[in-house]
Amino acid sequence: MSTETQGVRIRHRGEEPQVHPTAYVAPTATLVGDVRVGPRARVMYGAVLDAEGSRIEVGEAAVICENAVLRGSAVAGDQPVLVADHVFVGPHATLLGCAVGRCVYVATAATVLQCAQVGAGSVVAVGALVHARTEVPEEYFVPPHNVALDTPVRLLAPGDPGLAEAVRRVGFAQVAFDVDAERTDRISRYEHIAEVRVAEFGTHADDEVLNRG
Repeated sequence: MSTETQGVRIRHRGEEPQVHPTAYVAPTATLVGDVRVGPRARVMYGAVLDAEGSRIEVGEAAVICENAVLRGSAVAGDQPVLVADHVFVGPHATLLGCAVGRCVYVATAATVLQCAQVGAGSVVAVGALVHARTEVPEEYFVPPHNVALDTPVRLLAPGDPGLAEAVRRVGFAQVAFDVDAERTDRISRYEHIAEVRVAEFGTHADDEVLNRG
């Protein structure tokens, strides 16, 4: 199949998407920057793959479903999104600066955050969250709407009284935005986080659309 008109492809920071000739990228999917889509991969309608200052790699026969978001970053160190072969990423799922091993199933509306690693054959079920820096073992099941965090991994359900403290210890602001949450009050922290994203996303002003899908 021809790749010349597949998806909206955007050159960002001098890098442009590369799609294998046997892959399919839907007309309304958007690939931004250093995005590499492997053989027989499928990127469906409305998906956004935005490498920012890093890169995104989608392996062979991986499936990125409708309205999924994959985003790399370099604001707190290089954080690519690495999706191995035969991974299924469900509709409305979000992968941010993480690595997902082969044959992983990331279900609808699930989220995997920065510097997390999901082992081969694992399942991140509907609405579940794999928090930053978490290492999910191979063939592990993260139940629907649960939070997986820490190494070794542990699970916390919604409403667990220890959830807020457990998430605080992850240091998400540091790993995602290079913001030391211990040294800032909440308002200052989120002001800083917004400024980090303003600067990062501001680089898109120089983007070049290579085709229109």
